[in-house]
Amino acid sequence: MSDRVPAALLEAVRADFRPVRPLAAPWRRTMMLAPAGFLFAVLSPLFWGLRQNFSALTPSLSWGLSFLQVVIGLVVVGAALHEAVPGRTLSGRALAAIVGGAIALEVAVTLYTALMVPTVVPPGAWIRFAWECWFMAGLSGAPVLAAAAWLAARALPARPWLAGGIYGLGAGLIADSGTRLFCWVSEPAHVLVAHGGSILALAALGALTAAAVEGVRGRTLWRR
Repeated sequence: MSDRVPAALLEAVRADFRPVRPLAAPWRRTMMLAPAGFLFAVLSPLFWGLRQNFSALTPSLSWGLSFLQVVIGLVVVGAALHEAVPGRTLSGRALAAIVGGAIALEVAVTLYTALMVPTVVPPGAWIRFAWECWFMAGLSGAPVLAAAAWLAARALPARPWLAGGIYGLGAGLIADSGTRLFCWVSEPAHVLVAHGGSILALAALGALTAAAVEGVRGRTLWRR
């Protein structure tokens, strides 16, 4: 090595060595988010107020389906943290299964809730209800997205926009687990547009955040 690399360069590399903490496995880092995910699923509807027809929901239809959304949301975030590790990028088939499964879950929960407890948006309030649910769901998912972004950034993702989009999708599912418990409207058109729109917005925000973080990091390293 010393014959091929200048001695000054070797000394510069040795001087730049710093001890680092080993990166935990993706599933371990995902478990760090689990308490926050379940906490937000409970606190979000308690903060905004339980839906007016909450008593009409069985425990499995209310907390049961919401906790299932949290679990699947954490699985999606875990996939993003796996994608963020260099050399562990997800295949196209895995990505299709993750995104398709998340969308299928949201649609299935929406349709089943509407079937069991049918409620519609009051006349003349469609836009206001859609905006309120979109905004409150996004606000509820922002802390989970921020935590996932921090965990993913430590892994130096090769495709940051993709990792960010995936953990944003997971954060959106976790946020909707609470949104569906304070929004008393189960009309599929409202839920898929307002709640689903918030999930997509969080996915887009995650992609933009991850790309911006890696862009800043790249410029910083280049200046050094």
